[in-house]
Amino acid sequence: MSKFNSIMQLLVALFFAVSLVFFLSFESTKSLFGMETLQSGTVVTFLLVGLILFLCAWGTSSLVARNLRSDLAKKELEKKELKARMYDLEQSIKLKSFEQRIEPKEEEKDNSVIKPRQNFK
Repeated sequence: MSKFNSIMQLLVALFFAVSLVFFLSFESTKSLFGMETLQSGTVVTFLLVGLILFLCAWGTSSLVARNLRSDLAKKELEKKELKARMYDLEQSIKLKSFEQRIEPKEEEKDNSVIKPRQNFK
């Protein structure tokens, strides 16, 4: 669709450039086209064709922009989901490391080198 949009915009620019050249050089080229005078109906026809081409180009560009916005929204949602997963993974890693730090301390108390104190009477 993006390629079609580019073609439509190029077609509109080309049409109006050719129209401009035609109307500016009409006096010298009127014998080529078999016209004696430039009538208002001809000018209106040129403008209507240009308007239709412009509206088609504008419609395709709005469709392309809407598709890009929807793709961007999908990518942002996917990015947020990935961030949430990474946060969950980081929290689970922190929790595991915290649990591992607690467990050896309890074992150290049981396996200490110092013997418990004995009371003699």
